[in-house]
Amino acid sequence: MTVEAAEKPSEELAAGWRDASPFDLASTRTTLFEALLSAARRHGRKKIVLEDPDRMPLTYGRLVLASLLIGKKLAPMTRVKENVGVLLPGVQGMAVTLFGLTAYGRVPAILNFTAGLKNLRSAVATGQISVLVTSRRFLEAARLDSVVSDLAAGPSESEPALRVIYLEDIRKGITSWDKAKAVAAAAMARRIHRRHRIKPDDAAVVLFTSGTEGAPKGVVLSHANLIANARQIYQHAGGAITPADTLFNPLPLFHSFGLTAGLLMPILNGIKAVLYPSPLHYREIPKLIRATQATFLLATDTFLQGYARAASPGDLDSVRNVVAGAERVKEETRRLWASTGAVILEGYGATECAPVLACNLPGDNRPGCVGRLLPGVRARLEPVPGISDGGQLLVSGPNVMAGYLLDGQPGVLHPLVDGVHNTGDIVSIDEDGFVTIKGRAKRFAKLGGEMVSLAAVETMLSEVWPGANHVVVNLPDPRKGEQLVLVTEKPDADRGELMAHAKAQGFPELWVPRVVLVVSTIPVLGSGKIDYVATAELARQMRPLL
Repeated sequence: MTVEAAEKPSEELAAGWRDASPFDLASTRTTLFEALLSAARRHGRKKIVLEDPDRMPLTYGRLVLASLLIGKKLAPMTRVKENVGVLLPGVQGMAVTLFGLTAYGRVPAILNFTAGLKNLRSAVATGQISVLVTSRRFLEAARLDSVVSDLAAGPSESEPALRVIYLEDIRKGITSWDKAKAVAAAAMARRIHRRHRIKPDDAAVVLFTSGTEGAPKGVVLSHANLIANARQIYQHAGGAITPADTLFNPLPLFHSFGLTAGLLMPILNGIKAVLYPSPLHYREIPKLIRATQATFLLATDTFLQGYARAASPGDLDSVRNVVAGAERVKEETRRLWASTGAVILEGYGATECAPVLACNLPGDNRPGCVGRLLPGVRARLEPVPGISDGGQLLVSGPNVMAGYLLDGQPGVLHPLVDGVHNTGDIVSIDEDGFVTIKGRAKRFAKLGGEMVSLAAVETMLSEVWPGANHVVVNLPDPRKGEQLVLVTEKPDADRGELMAHAKAQGFPELWVPRVVLVVSTIPVLGSGKIDYVATAELARQMRPLL
């Protein structure tokens, strides 16, 4: 991988930074596999650390052993520091593959299996991926057989563009002798790993953006980035989560929240993680939460509503805290979960930041905010014309990515200017350090000379119709430049009711969408986020029909 020189930082970047709370940078100067070995030594090789729906828990010892077995088998088919495509659901096999590749110095490039063939092809090209690790069982269940066949197709059958390796074939090829050698290797696992001369600042994983704003970008996260964020989260929690807890993670591991907060953070800190392959199984997930007695749950607002509504009495009683990210938490969601006794802790992050930047805490929780910044995260607000309360958030810190891989320039790492990432989010930070998200910079509309946050309008809508999902998009208007369009799942949505509420509550009339479009389902990405681009396109198609 070549590195393109970053532009020189502007003098302005040195001013206006909010100093981070203390964080031990020395703890990040290792690799993921070494951090796993250290956690196993610290918490005991017999401690159960992973489980999934198959209900065959993995201890630290078995996780290390399985990782060495898989890694050893994949090593002859790949090269040190090569990006190796991984197309797997969030189950134990995915975790074993991840640690197995990193044990032997390979870089898992985790592909979003919900992204579609076009975006997958783009990611494979951008990441210079020539080998793909997947599972026949998974491809059949997810109906992705033809997608992978098309992805792998080259000039001829004898010259595929992508070599596909199936975990089932790897497992069949593991002999008793292989297992015996792996047991011996486990005793000197650190020495085996160090032979590959992987450094903390080398690439650990490549994740890919959703592609909703153009071709997917590869986000290169180093070992130090991921370890830093796992440790930042744990330090920030301040004892709210401990090795006595069980964390339930239904989020996909191609999503950075699911990967770091839902897998690496618990494993590296002695906490048992329960993985689930699809966040969409609303009835099954509450049952498994009950069976595993999970005390923490990670999810997004959309999924949380589904679990709360589908759960039987008692299913969610073990959950003390729910950590929600990726999208704003609605008041209706908080109401649904309040009846279970669980507290929703809203957080915030970005894939480029590995991803967590801020989070609320038990006993220090302000609904509507996303909490305080994590230790080690420095922040600066860049002024935005038309917005007086807040600015565009710039961040730096040990968890901020190494750089991007861009479409059309495969293999070229584009580092950040001075290690600073512009999140593209408009936020405010109060005197107590609490961060409030105003919206994406791209999710503001200019109406009558005023900047209007689409997220703020959506919050108003949730007050009127709390039981349904709503998205506001701004579309071109021939007379006023832009107009607000509401896309809602509420069947009897009426604009007059919105106007009455806005007037009663003192909201500007500008905030009331000019057009109301009712749909059966609002498009959602595989990560659980609203697909704003698809929703806007849906609105464009429907508006002429009114």
